Amino acid sequence: MSPSDTSFNRSRRRLGQALGAGAALTAMSGCATQRAFFGGRPAAKVLVVGGGFGGATAASYLKRWGGDSVDVTLVERNRRFVSCPMSNLVIGGSRRIEDLSFGYQGLAARGVNLIYEEAVEIDPVGRKARLQTGLSVQYDQLILSPGVDFLFDEVAGFDRKAQDSVLHAWKAGPQTVALRAQLESMPDGGTFVMSIPKAPYRCPPGPYERVCQVASYFKAAKPRAKIIVLDGNPDIISKKALFLAAWNGPYKGMIDYRANALVTELDAGTRTVTTELGDRVRGDVLNVIPPQRAGDLAKSLGLLNANGRWAQVDWMSMRSTAVSDIHVLGDATFGAPAMPKSGHMANQHGKLAAAAIIAQLNGSSPVIPVMANTCYSFVDDRSAIHVASVHQWVPDKKTLEPVAGAGGLSSAASELEGQYAFAWSRNIWDDMLS
Repeated sequence: MSPSDTSFNRSRRRLGQALGAGAALTAMSGCATQRAFFGGRPAAKVLVVGGGFGGATAASYLKRWGGDSVDVTLVERNRRFVSCPMSNLVIGGSRRIEDLSFGYQGLAARGVNLIYEEAVEIDPVGRKARLQTGLSVQYDQLILSPGVDFLFDEVAGFDRKAQDSVLHAWKAGPQTVALRAQLESMPDGGTFVMSIPKAPYRCPPGPYERVCQVASYFKAAKPRAKIIVLDGNPDIISKKALFLAAWNGPYKGMIDYRANALVTELDAGTRTVTTELGDRVRGDVLNVIPPQRAGDLAKSLGLLNANGRWAQVDWMSMRSTAVSDIHVLGDATFGAPAMPKSGHMANQHGKLAAAAIIAQLNGSSPVIPVMANTCYSFVDDRSAIHVASVHQWVPDKKTLEPVAGAGGLSSAASELEGQYAFAWSRNIWDDMLS
């Protein structure tokens, strides 16, 4: 695709307009803060639990918009953020995990208090959090960005011992590196078996991008190797035609895709998985992505009021509809119509929660939300595809809905889109961590 591709440029212009609306929200919130918070009032204590795309963004923008009027504390178990978006490139071999890993010093420089611990209990009545070391942190407002946890028990045999060798690599970090090492150790002519859970799960196109990355590596290093994809869904659920163009093009004959093939059992010893229809499939490397739900902390707080798996929120503020005065962000939420679980979407959630808290503290009207999402997927080490969408508030339905005609989908994979993808990643990492 060339830079003059009119449909692509039109999509980018529409997306830019949506992001421009976010910039207006930034300016408006900042001005409101300066009018309201020079009266000597004590700073409001805002606790953010979880330093991913949602939580880190919320902490950053609370300080950007609230300044000294808010005392922001971020509790995060890890000292370094590791990005899930782009992590499939580590599995494909064109990037290192270090390329996707960043410290939180930028947030500290902005004035965010950092506590590198795990929050194990929240008292919403007493408004305090207890950390793993026993430390207690008081707050006036709470933002919870717990990510996802895995329902291993829905796959028989996926016990703790099996988890040592059968990897999901669906949280970027050590398992990402370990899965890459398993592929490198696999014999040429061997089989890589990957299973995809039923939607919703974190990053809808992520599994299909991973198939492309593994195929790209095999094509270069193990040309006789095969890939079997066991998809628990009726079909490819994101960017179908674009992924199929890669699978039936440069990777033709390498990928055996099977829809409606939900994995319900595994045997780590024999490296065999069984689907709900009773089909047994053996591989040299198994990559089983389990079903998911909102993180454990959200579950312990009783926030999972959507199918017992996800947290429903008020889309004007990101507040939980199950427990008052807790804002929930990111993949843990039950998405609005056509809203994906993605890093970009979590970033937008963080900004909306920050704006809602600042507006509440100011006694001003909440900002009417408009959110944008962009998701890139690499089909090899340089060429990418994208899907983009814009979501706006619909008052009579009290939710966000996609804007017809906004956003867009790639016409084909290209290196130009790969350049855009790398730029997107650099920009969003800087946005959330500074």
